[in-house]
Amino acid sequence: MTLSLDIVIVNWNTGDQLRDCLASIAAATRHSFALNRVVVVDNGSRDGSAEGLGDFPLPLTLICNRENRGFAAACNQGARESDADYLLFLNPDVRLYPDSLTRPIRFMVEPANARIGICGIQLVDESGLVDRSCARFPTLRMFVGKMLGLTRWLPGVFPNHAMTEWDHGESRCVDQVIGAFFLIRRSLFEQLSGFDERFFVYFEEVDFSYRAARAGWSSYYLAEARAVHRGGGSSEQVKAMRLCYSLQSRIRYGFKHFGRPSAVGLALGTLLLEPLSRLGLAAARRSPCSAKETLQGYAMLWGAISRPLVQQGDGSE
Repeated sequence: MTLSLDIVIVNWNTGDQLRDCLASIAAATRHSFALNRVVVVDNGSRDGSAEGLGDFPLPLTLICNRENRGFAAACNQGARESDADYLLFLNPDVRLYPDSLTRPIRFMVEPANARIGICGIQLVDESGLVDRSCARFPTLRMFVGKMLGLTRWLPGVFPNHAMTEWDHGESRCVDQVIGAFFLIRRSLFEQLSGFDERFFVYFEEVDFSYRAARAGWSSYYLAEARAVHRGGGSSEQVKAMRLCYSLQSRIRYGFKHFGRPSAVGLALGTLLLEPLSRLGLAAARRSPCSAKETLQGYAMLWGAISRPLVQQGDGSE
C-alpha cells in the first residue's frame, strides 16, 4: 500500500516566497509515498502572490479567502478534505531540499516510531546556519522570565521556552517542533479536531503539541532532514500587529492550560509589566523604532481585550 501526503500552505502577502516554496516541493523526491494534494489557502492577500500558481507540476488546490481568517483556521480549512496518511503544514517561507519529504516520512513509518505523532526537521537560514527551532512546553515561570528580561540573566531559574542552549545537531524527542515544517499523522490531527482556531496566529502548534502529548503522542526533531527557513514570513511586514497577536495567543494559552490564578497573573503581567520592560529595553538600545512598535502593538492589544479574548479551555486537551 502506497503512503500518501497532503501539504497545506497558508499564504498572506508572501510575494515570491510562495512560488519558491512550491518550486522546491515540485523538485523534491517522493520515494515510497504519493503526493496527493498541495493546498494553498490564501488569507485575503493583496500582493498577487496567490495568482498564476498553476504553472507548477503539482496536484495544486487553491482556496481563496476574502479576508484573513487566521493561521489556525486556514490550516484546518486546507486539511478538511484530506484522506492522506500524513499532513504537512508548511510555511511559504520554507524551501525544501530534495530529500526534505522522503526522510521524515520514511522515519515516521518505522514500527518503532508508531507513537510519534509529529515530526519536524532541521531548519537552516539562507547562509546554512542551523536555526534552533525546538521548544519546551511553556510554563508561567518561562513567561515571567521572558516578560521581565530574566531569561537571559538567570536561565537556571527562568528557562527559555525555546531550546536555544542546544545546537540542534542531533535528532531527539522534544516537547514541540516549530510550525514552519509540521508533519502530522492525519489520524492524530482528526483525533484532536485539528488546530484550535481561537489562536489566530502563534501558539496554535504549541497548543496542538501539548494536547498530543497529553493524549500519549510524541514530537520528534529529525536532524537528518533539512530545509531552508527564511523566518518572519508574512508577519515580518507588520511587526506591531505580530506583537499583538503573539501576546493575545500567549494569554489564551495560559487560560486554556494553566490554573486560573496563574492565567490571571500571566495576563496582568503581560498587560501591565511587560510593556514597561520592553520600552526600557528599547531605550537602552536607543531604538525608537522598537519603542514605536511596542506602543502600537500594546495599543492593539488593549483594544482587543474589550472583545472575548480570554476563554477557558474546552476540555479537549
